[in-house]
Amino acid sequence: MTSSLLAEDHGKLIFQDDFERNESQETKDEIGKGWGTNSRSRAAGNKQVDLKNGAMYISMHKVADHAVSVTHPAEFQDGAVELRFMLENEKDSLGLNFADLKYKKVHAGHLFVAKVSPRFVELTDLKTGNMDLKTRELRLAQKLPPELQEQLKTKRKRFPVKLKTGQWYTLLVTVNGDQLTVKIDSETIGSFSSAGMAHPTKRLLRLAVPRNAVVDDVKIYAKTVQE
Repeated sequence: MTSSLLAEDHGKLIFQDDFERNESQETKDEIGKGWGTNSRSRAAGNKQVDLKNGAMYISMHKVADHAVSVTHPAEFQDGAVELRFMLENEKDSLGLNFADLKYKKVHAGHLFVAKVSPRFVELTDLKTGNMDLKTRELRLAQKLPPELQEQLKTKRKRFPVKLKTGQWYTLLVTVNGDQLTVKIDSETIGSFSSAGMAHPTKRLLRLAVPRNAVVDDVKIYAKTVQE
């Protein structure tokens, strides 16, 4: 599928990156093009993102106390993110976490996430689920009432896949109203509808990597933007 067709389907191309550049040093994250990371706050400043072979290699440092978060502004109401990715180990995964740091009723702006691993794709509404501040407080205190535990089960949907490690795939994550849809190599893996996906403005894309992942050719599309 060509970029022009994707642009027609998913709106205006607002960002793209092929990572065809070099860093000036090899001790700190230096991605460029508006990307940020949590390495300073979560990994004592150690390098967790390396640009090489024209791709972005993300690897959680041994001293890190949190998954690697690689961020880029991505403001839209409805839109899509397309990228190529490779997982090199059966235990690896890549999450596309959409956030709005201006929305203060959830922890760290978390709205929803599409997580890809070699064996499953998981779509989760975080805004009305685990990251709601009141829900999170109860969860951390291990005081979730049974009815809320059952409700939280409805905020997540998992789809089985069989992905090969060490192989590149094309991932397309589309947001349309309250529906989140994932395609891998043009094949629809699954869709999930939940209130959190319909949040008026998604402002930030976080690539969440709890172990390792390789990412290339990132494209962000905005179909509609909240005025």
